[in-house]
Amino acid sequence: MRGVFLEKIKRNERLSAMARILTDAPNRIHTLGEFCERFGAAKSTVSEDVDTLSQAFARFEMGEVATVAGAAGGVRFRPLLSKAAAARVLEDLAARLCEPGRVLPGGFLYTSDVTSESDTAQRIGEILAVEYYDRQPNLVLTMETKGIPIALMTARALGVPLVIARRDSRAYEGSAVKINYVGGGDRIETMALARRAVKPGQRALIIDDFMKGGGTLQGMVEMMQEFQAEVVGVGVMIATKAPQKKLVEGAKSLLVLEDFDQESHVAKVAVSPEYQL
Repeated sequence: MRGVFLEKIKRNERLSAMARILTDAPNRIHTLGEFCERFGAAKSTVSEDVDTLSQAFARFEMGEVATVAGAAGGVRFRPLLSKAAAARVLEDLAARLCEPGRVLPGGFLYTSDVTSESDTAQRIGEILAVEYYDRQPNLVLTMETKGIPIALMTARALGVPLVIARRDSRAYEGSAVKINYVGGGDRIETMALARRAVKPGQRALIIDDFMKGGGTLQGMVEMMQEFQAEVVGVGVMIATKAPQKKLVEGAKSLLVLEDFDQESHVAKVAVSPEYQL
């Protein structure tokens, strides 16, 4: 790789390349030696570049570029929205979900178009990830299918793999663990997860798009118990106001579905109190 950079690299070029490398792999540590070899620069020069990037990212609220100490240390980028920026994102999201025509028969709220937008899913994932950086999950677990986009973006921000539980096992995933859990409407449903997907002792963060009673989320908690994995948190994009007591305690929700206007068939969605300015 070093042979490609025989010519002296300008500082602005080096800074641009470093910024791209860091933001392409959030929450992953890159050693100073890696940058020194790649750009043919001294460690002191690379350290100055890191300081410059750190100040610029902080000034424009683009995330955190930090030096990690220790033998396995280096430089790490973390998406880190300020409280004000997160509130603006969630206020816009709540307003969109309050638009007419989103209430479906049976009292369901249509959200798939929103969560399938890559930029929106990325912002939601980054807001959720901030809550769990310090818990250092090894993986993000979700249930097929609507929660996959935001779970994937949360996993990306955390720099960990995404694991998807399914309603039935797939032959191409090998042998699987199956459990029964209480789903919506007190129905007994089945959840399956490939045996190779999670290792004993791993730390799992559970992410989903929607929570009503919390049955599916509780099913994922029980699935992790089968794998002898630790659940370090549960986060959802939106939770219903009722029932107030959920099957899963401590779940964080970004938005609250308060009610449906029976006359206009419009949902009443608000930003969760902890994310309000």
